[in-house]
Amino acid sequence: MAYWILKGILTPILRFFYRVRVEGLQHVPDNGPVIMASNHVSFSDSVFLPLVLRRRITFVAKAEYFEDPKTAWIFRALGQIPIKREGGSASERALTSAREVLQSGGAFGIYPEGTRSPDGRLYKGHTGLARLALQCRAPILVVAMIGTREAQPIGQVMPRLFMPITVRISPPLTFEHFQDRVDDPMVLREITDEVMFRLRELSEQEYVNRYAKRKDAVEGIGAEPAHVAALVLPSLSTEAAAAVVSA
Repeated sequence: MAYWILKGILTPILRFFYRVRVEGLQHVPDNGPVIMASNHVSFSDSVFLPLVLRRRITFVAKAEYFEDPKTAWIFRALGQIPIKREGGSASERALTSAREVLQSGGAFGIYPEGTRSPDGRLYKGHTGLARLALQCRAPILVVAMIGTREAQPIGQVMPRLFMPITVRISPPLTFEHFQDRVDDPMVLREITDEVMFRLRELSEQEYVNRYAKRKDAVEGIGAEPAHVAALVLPSLSTEAAAAVVSA
């Protein structure tokens, strides 16, 4: 309920402060499992993608953000869930959480690069995306976020207002012909590379055939609290936005 209340409040506010345009919204199914695979150039990607969709989309975020009720509300309201703590690496626990969303018929958002692009270029994708698609029999919709980096560059808490934002969504990609090869690393790489190729076409980013460096194993799955607070509450100062999530 909190998700839809916050979305109802924030949609007109963000559309006033930003010139938001969405292309390909008709490709998003009204129900059933679907993976939204997006490039990641700004913290604000995790806000603008839910903004334009008619159905709820779920991301996973580090569990630490849900331990303090002063930070947990904003992540739950934005459709994020904590990564499972038990067993395996952080990446595997994230995939476990994602499978639960898809198996319940939900829409799951993921950044195949694993972290934000450090320089605006598109980097090599990780194959967890492909494994999810095959295990859960979920189509993949490629999503290009354009303009979010200019609106909120890395390291800048307060966003730039009245910037143009474009969200481009591809027709669904399905891979039923690979269904019996879910553990084949060559198949997983082929699927992932196809997604990244489509993403490069949609976003018109320069492609870099190596993984982006990241600070920790799950950065880029969610978003930092202060940056999210500053974006969804654009009238706040930097200090006030940070206080929303750290006081």
